[in-house]
Amino acid sequence: MDERSPLRADLYVSMVKLAQQADLVPQLAINIEQVKKWVSQWDISTTKLQNLLRSVHDALVEGGMSDKATKVMIDLLGTYTEDNASQARDDAHRCIVTHLGDPNTFLMDHLLLLKPVKFLEGELIHELLTIFVSGKISQYQQYYKNNTDFVKSLGLSHEQNLRKMRFLSFVQLAEDKKEIDYAVIQKEMQLEEAEIEDFIIDVLRTKSVRAKIDQLQKKVMIMSTIHRTFGRQQWQILRQTLTQWRENLGQVQTSLQQLDLMQTQTPA
Repeated sequence: MDERSPLRADLYVSMVKLAQQADLVPQLAINIEQVKKWVSQWDISTTKLQNLLRSVHDALVEGGMSDKATKVMIDLLGTYTEDNASQARDDAHRCIVTHLGDPNTFLMDHLLLLKPVKFLEGELIHELLTIFVSGKISQYQQYYKNNTDFVKSLGLSHEQNLRKMRFLSFVQLAEDKKEIDYAVIQKEMQLEEAEIEDFIIDVLRTKSVRAKIDQLQKKVMIMSTIHRTFGRQQWQILRQTLTQWRENLGQVQTSLQQLDLMQTQTPA
């Protein structure tokens, strides 16, 4: 079959579905970057591309590769425009659920910028996503109390959701602090005193926060943390950091040049 034949897309979808049925998705070793290169050669319609990405996403989810699946779903949602965003409702819904259910995915603010996700504003699923992006634990608990059946219908675990909300709340709490008292953590995370250190250890395992535990003073010393949301303020801080880094490198380079000049001028 010719390398540029659009029929290759149909063949690939069939291979993915067959691997999914035979529980052999890991052996198929799906490389989404390679798939993108193939798609550019096949010159297929947007509808066929969406069907391909949707099939790959479902296979990855069933194969337990949720991190890859979320990337594929974002690519899928990116194929929709403002004109047809309303047609992406099911895909957007599925994308949100995949992100919420993935125990290793914590940053989700970028989803709110996707046109198909924006189309869900006012619905329960969009409200739940917004809570995970910027809400508090108390907001999630009230939401769950009011919409228990809906959360269960999504196939999401309440305990897993609560665990993730605690992680996200801790990340936000640690963003502008160098140390946090155990008492503050206990209050903000709604934990028992005996649960605090185990919780901190779990947070450190996610590598979303770098910190040290001071058991004697009952404090957590924060070294660095990711940002729960990355907006204009975070971009400005990043710009300032990179500018300062560039200036420091320039000073080092100047010093090295001066040292080299001094050495060349020193008589042997």
